[in-house]
Amino acid sequence: MTFHEQLARVTAPDREFLLSAPVIRRALAGDVTRELYVAFLTQAYHHVRHTVPLLMAVGARVPDRHAWLRDAILHYLEEETGHDEWILNDIERAGGDRAAAAASEPSVATEAMVAYAYDTVMRRNPLGFFGMVHVLEGTSVALALNAAGRIQQALELPSNAFTYLKSHGELDKEHINDLAGILERFADEDDRQAVIRCARGIYWLYGQMFRGLESAVPLMAAGLPQRRSA
Repeated sequence: MTFHEQLARVTAPDREFLLSAPVIRRALAGDVTRELYVAFLTQAYHHVRHTVPLLMAVGARVPDRHAWLRDAILHYLEEETGHDEWILNDIERAGGDRAAAAASEPSVATEAMVAYAYDTVMRRNPLGFFGMVHVLEGTSVALALNAAGRIQQALELPSNAFTYLKSHGELDKEHINDLAGILERFADEDDRQAVIRCARGIYWLYGQMFRGLESAVPLMAAGLPQRRSA
């Protein structure tokens, strides 16, 4: 069994906790309001804008025994730069207020997820960060492409309001293979356990983020103009 396969097996219950969030099931069924979609995008913005700083922090702390990893991190940096702007564009095209979204405070769960990632990189083992990569990219491939079309159809929004979900989902298909190759070079058990620990924590916190979206909608609805009838 490869380490990538082991990681998926060990964290399967944690993944199920995330995927069992009611709002995810609603999204896959196309039962989503515009307000709920914007609430999701807003929280996505608050964690995605930390991807590049986190990657830079990982690159600065990679031990010499993993010097080969720096090239992979540089590749990730090129691929991930600007995704926070994609999200703000999607919010605006979905009828939301991009400036308000950017200026808003993240939910406690979102902020805790970001803080957990920074703590992993800065205080624990920077290689553990790839546990977060495993969660976010795996979830993106599993959900983003499946849900985007249903949400778009239900909300009657233009395709350019789904740049993040659709483009990121396609990109992460490639990243999954890249990640598997990276993880196979983590032969040290401490490094592998750091990845597993981070993945389990991120699954739980990301699941809490999704579980909090519906309660956030009433706070945001006042800032969204009503959709015009056809």
